[in-house]
Amino acid sequence: MDLVQHLRYFVAVAEELHFGRAASRLHMSQPPLSQRIQRLERELGARLFDRSPREVTLTEAGRLLLPQARDVLARADAILDLASRIDSSEAAVLRAGLPPELEGTTVAALLGDFRARRPRTALDLRESATAGQQDDLARRRLDVGLLHLPFDPADLVIGPVVHRPLGVLVAAGGPLDLPDELLLSDLSGHDLVTFARTAAPARFDEILDTCARHGYHPPTVHQADGRSFTVGLVLAGTAVAFDPGTVPQQADVVWRPLAGQPLAERMAVVWPRERHHPEVGAFARTVVRVLGAAAAPPAGPVPHTRPASEFLATPYGAADGS
Repeated sequence: MDLVQHLRYFVAVAEELHFGRAASRLHMSQPPLSQRIQRLERELGARLFDRSPREVTLTEAGRLLLPQARDVLARADAILDLASRIDSSEAAVLRAGLPPELEGTTVAALLGDFRARRPRTALDLRESATAGQQDDLARRRLDVGLLHLPFDPADLVIGPVVHRPLGVLVAAGGPLDLPDELLLSDLSGHDLVTFARTAAPARFDEILDTCARHGYHPPTVHQADGRSFTVGLVLAGTAVAFDPGTVPQQADVVWRPLAGQPLAERMAVVWPRERHHPEVGAFARTVVRVLGAAAAPPAGPVPHTRPASEFLATPYGAADGS
């Protein structure tokens, strides 16, 4: 009996608690799945499921086995991943997600820094918002991501967090084009242009909550997908937008800092808890080198972060120390 494969069958049924759905998830028909579960139960000498015409439930033995089975599968997957990368080490690929708001110069710097230090690994960068990256990480379409905080950290390892204070983009020559720092309450009466809530719901709500606490209640919140649309609304003079101010602005739009830094862009390097690509540490170090100049303690609650020594340790076998 292929124990690992049978444990995959068991975990699928345990998570679905339905043989039909589990079979569909495993791309097989239900009768062979039922036979394999029965065989596993015979091998283990324990009944794993209580079956009735109306429901499937785990027995006590099944509940005890489930976490152990998941651990075995995670270790097996890690071994298979490592073996495949050893087999094709010259053409290893790290699939990394980046938020769409990241500036072009920053993306170029990330690519250049990583390529210089890990020349044998191709960095496949993909632009995606926080929600999209979380979905891609869960579906194994990404190996590592850079997510805006806050987000649901379930099944993710949280690496280094980088922090960039946000200022505000205003129309040049308008009433907000002042030489001094602005308060959020100074923006009253102006609409706000920001990213779509579906891209990062928790961050969207956090920004509006912070605005409200500081006396800014935008009459209208425009949700934009692209920078051109955002700048266009700012140019009209009735709207403002939050921005880290890291790229040169055009002549008719200016960036002004916010007094007290009430808003910040916080991003974390994350990867799946049960799947560790050998190069995620190198990517995390690259992010810290390129974006970490403005690193600062996060301004609000963040998911539990791992000690830096865990994700910055040089992977076994790496010789360049990057």
